Amino acid sequence: MASSDKRPTPNPVHGGDDSTTPGKPMTMGQHVLDKGAEMMQSLKPVNQMSQHVCTFALYSHDPTRQIETHHYVHRLNQDFLQCAVYDSDGSHGRLIGVEYIVSDRIFEALPPEEQKLWHSHAYEIKAGLWVNPRVPEMVGKPELENLAKTYGKFWCTWQVDRGDRLPLGAPALMVSPQPVNLGHVKPELVARRDDKYNISTDAISQSRLEIGEPEWSNPQADYWKNHGKGFAIDIKSTEMKTRAPFP
Repeated sequence: MASSDKRPTPNPVHGGDDSTTPGKPMTMGQHVLDKGAEMMQSLKPVNQMSQHVCTFALYSHDPTRQIETHHYVHRLNQDFLQCAVYDSDGSHGRLIGVEYIVSDRIFEALPPEEQKLWHSHAYEIKAGLWVNPRVPEMVGKPELENLAKTYGKFWCTWQVDRGDRLPLGAPALMVSPQPVNLGHVKPELVARRDDKYNISTDAISQSRLEIGEPEWSNPQADYWKNHGKGFAIDIKSTEMKTRAPFP
């Protein structure tokens, strides 16, 4: 069965030079329907996304595979954020996953086995890798000081970096960049991002030297860095429950 650490077998929607999503162009009728629905429906959950974050992520089972990500952030409260993650900030960006972000207070209350699936954000932010495009650093710094003490769980459901033109196979657990050999983001990825937004990651990092880090880092987080083991998902057949339990 499908596994998040194995490439899919050759098929029409994987690999090749064409990276576009397969399908026919939208019709004029579909455009009209979408515009009408946009005017008449509230789309409240989507409209709560108030921030765009550009950063990088590594596959838990293979940190040499690294991707640029675009998080569209909805803060539910001071301790919990939920992010729709895209592969670009363009109008045809593909939804490749979801990340949940919690405060250190909530993270410390999670069971140890659950904590293994989460990663820290302190290095990612202080290194200037986590940026809010077009938002001045002075404006974003208070939020960054809070986020540096948070933890995230990011599931990638569409591995576009391996050439998948559709979401294929099992989701993959992603981790954040870290100040260790396998955790460093490839310079060419950072340079391409910096050129696109006309920014300097090195300069941003220097401006964030005063951002505080957590006084204690839970060893269950960033499990791959602390224990040398990542996580992959295998999908297997199982017997269906055909009778609902009595209340």
